[in-house]
Amino acid sequence: MTNAKTLTKAPFRADHVGSLLRPENLHEARRLFKEEEITAEQLRKVETEEIKRVVDKQIEVGLELVTDGEFRRRFWHTDFLEHLNGIEGYVPEQGYIFNGNEETERYNIRNIGKISFNPDHPHVKDFIEFNEIVGGRAVAKQTIPSPNQLFNIGIRDENIYPDIEEYAKDIIQAYRDAIKAFYDAGVRYLQLDDVYIAGLSSPDIPWNDGEYSREYLIDLALRVANGVLEGKPEDLFVTTHLCRGNYRSNWAFEGSYDLIAEKFLAKEKVDGFFLEYDDERSGGFEPLKHIPRGGAKVVLGVITSKRGELEDKALIKSRVQEASKYVPLEQICLSPQCGFASTHHGNKLTEEEQWEKLKFIVDISKEIWG
Repeated sequence: MTNAKTLTKAPFRADHVGSLLRPENLHEARRLFKEEEITAEQLRKVETEEIKRVVDKQIEVGLELVTDGEFRRRFWHTDFLEHLNGIEGYVPEQGYIFNGNEETERYNIRNIGKISFNPDHPHVKDFIEFNEIVGGRAVAKQTIPSPNQLFNIGIRDENIYPDIEEYAKDIIQAYRDAIKAFYDAGVRYLQLDDVYIAGLSSPDIPWNDGEYSREYLIDLALRVANGVLEGKPEDLFVTTHLCRGNYRSNWAFEGSYDLIAEKFLAKEKVDGFFLEYDDERSGGFEPLKHIPRGGAKVVLGVITSKRGELEDKALIKSRVQEASKYVPLEQICLSPQCGFASTHHGNKLTEEEQWEKLKFIVDISKEIWG
């Protein structure tokens, strides 16, 4: 069941990106499952109980939307992508390299056949069960990786797809089918998480071999994003979250939104943009001027999920006012800059600090917008 009032509100004044810190008993259950000491059913039971708990907690702190915390996933993206037809997960020789030469856990996905949506994708079933847990008490938000994540270097098999445009065509259709499956399962608030597009605004595009120009890649990514959303139901609200990397409180790259703003912020056909603005790596608010007035909402990620200390409330309010010079205040919302646990490792803060951050966002949003 979806509350009708959300149809003109999502994203919300106080929102959040999606992932939540995994509790210790979930970590332990995953360890026991890996060591074959408990069954998949027993692991799923632990996941379900913890999802119930964090749904209640999100409602308790005053959020109008809830997520499952991504508690059934290990990584924000690979768990979804490896269940598409033509994609598999594997352990590479090296993980991604983040700031300070930190290597991420070694796991990735690769193209092994023609890409299409798997009608038995487990995340659809996961959402149905999650939505039943929510029971109409709030809006159940579903997060999935952006289709453009499949354009990172090393994923496409050029023997299967020598033409990148043909690759893009199949990805678009796979995601259209995915969106329909999620919609039929009850999803009305969908978020596409995207590190790739944010990377196109970085001075040195990360995880890219330089074969294509930045201009071509930006154009292709926009065509893919809008192609996926073509013909979507009017009562399905879709947002994009642009991220510069979030792994154990570390980041992958920097760069303002300037290089993608004129195309992406102006022309991507979404209902909202979740934008990182928690430190100087993101640049200023001026790129927001490209967002059409009365168009997509801007969810300002001015609260960090990477540290536990609460920000200064007056500073946050002043930053919102500064952003309102470029996009109307009524189009602005608040959230953390990213999830609290984009991977199962989680960021370096406590669960209590996580809930304090989310309540802080709810309280500030009420003071600004009433």
